[in-house]
Amino acid sequence: MSTKTEIRPSALAGRWYPADPKELAESVDSYIQAAVVPAFEGEVIALISPHAGHLYSGPIAGYGFAAIQDLEPELVVILSPYHSYHSGAILTSAHQAYQTPLGNIPVDQGTIDAIEKQLQKITGQSLVRVQDDEEHAVEILLPFFQRALKKPFQILPLMIRSLDPGLMKTLGLILARVQEMGQVLLTASTDLSHFHQADKARVLDQAIIDQITALDPEGLFAAQAEGQGSACGLAALAAVIWACRESGPARAHILRYAHSGAITGADHSVVGYTSAIITHG
Repeated sequence: MSTKTEIRPSALAGRWYPADPKELAESVDSYIQAAVVPAFEGEVIALISPHAGHLYSGPIAGYGFAAIQDLEPELVVILSPYHSYHSGAILTSAHQAYQTPLGNIPVDQGTIDAIEKQLQKITGQSLVRVQDDEEHAVEILLPFFQRALKKPFQILPLMIRSLDPGLMKTLGLILARVQEMGQVLLTASTDLSHFHQADKARVLDQAIIDQITALDPEGLFAAQAEGQGSACGLAALAAVIWACRESGPARAHILRYAHSGAITGADHSVVGYTSAIITHG
C-alpha cells in the first residue's frame, strides 16, 4: 500500500495552522469556546464557513463550529472553490483519507461514485479526481470538524471551478438526495470580498450576506456578475443553498461577520469572512 496514494498529506500544517497536535487542538478549541452563538431554532443542515489561515478567519469560523457541536453527522460534504487552475468543472479527491495533525479523516469514495453517476446521467459531466493537491479551502476546516464533532465521520470534498448556475443547481439537487441517505452535514467553504478597503468590503460583503439570508442562489450569481458583491466560493455556496431549499423549508442564520483588518489592523486591503448556518424546522 502506498501512503502517498491512500492518504492526502497535510499541505497546511505549520503554515496555515499549527503543526503541533496539542497546540492545534488548543487553538481551535479557543476559537469555538470564545464564540457566543445567537439563539436559533431548527435542525442545522448546512454550515457556511471561511477558509483563510486560522489566525485570520479562525475567530469567525469558531461561531459556525460552536453551532454544530451537538450534531453527529456520519458524513460531512464540503464544497469549496479550487484556487489553482484546472480544466475540470468539479474536482474531488483521489485519496482514501485526509491527514491533519489531529489524525486522518476517511473520504467517502462510495458516495462520491454515486454523486458522479447522477451527475453524468443528468449533465454528462464527470467528477475529476485529484491527488496530492494543495487546495486549502477544504483542509483548513478539518481541524475544526475534528474538535467540534464528537463522533467519527467521513468527508466528501467537492472543489468547484465552474461558475455555471445550471450545473450548480443540478449539483445541489443531487446533494439534496444525499442528505436523505442519513446524517449528512453540508458545508460551503468560502471567503467574501478580497483586497478592498474595509468600508467598501463591508458593502460588497453585505450584498452576499443578504443573498445568503434570502437563500437566493440566483441572487448570488447576479450580485457577483453586477459587481455588487463577491465570494471566492460563490458556486459552492449556491449549490449548498439549492440543496437546502430542495430538501424542505429552510432558514439561514448569519452568526458573525468580520474582515481581516480586525486582526491585522490594516484596513486598506482586507478579506471578508462570515459564518452562518442553514436550518430546517
